[in-house]
Amino acid sequence: MNFQRRKHSDEPEINLVPMIDVLLVILIFLVVTTTYSKFAELEISLPQASAEEVDKNINKPNSIDITVNALGDYTINLIPIKFSSIESLRDALQFAAKDRPDPFIIISADAKATHQSVITVMEAARLAGYNKITFTTETNNAN
Repeated sequence: MNFQRRKHSDEPEINLVPMIDVLLVILIFLVVTTTYSKFAELEISLPQASAEEVDKNINKPNSIDITVNALGDYTINLIPIKFSSIESLRDALQFAAKDRPDPFIIISADAKATHQSVITVMEAARLAGYNKITFTTETNNAN
């Protein structure tokens, strides 16, 4: 018979000090070897546009000119229009297009016109099925 008392075995311990040392060495290595790039500005190439003078007397038979002023008033082919919804603006565009297939929509918006007023014209053109939309701009020729 063995009447010896069992010794209580101590629970195993994990020594964290060497593990912390290894992690600090890895952290220092990453900090030293990492290159930090500044993304303060994006490098982009802007599209170029010619500043050639366009003859304004050319007849544009398949276009609809829409003007938006700073107050949000609209004209279609120099005729002032009032509309209550995008659908009524769509109907006015279709009336101005008459039977012309897929006309060009030329939007001339004032620089101080709201973004929403231009988007409204674009949405009405989309609802009417016209997908050829362009904008007029003014160039500053410093000659």
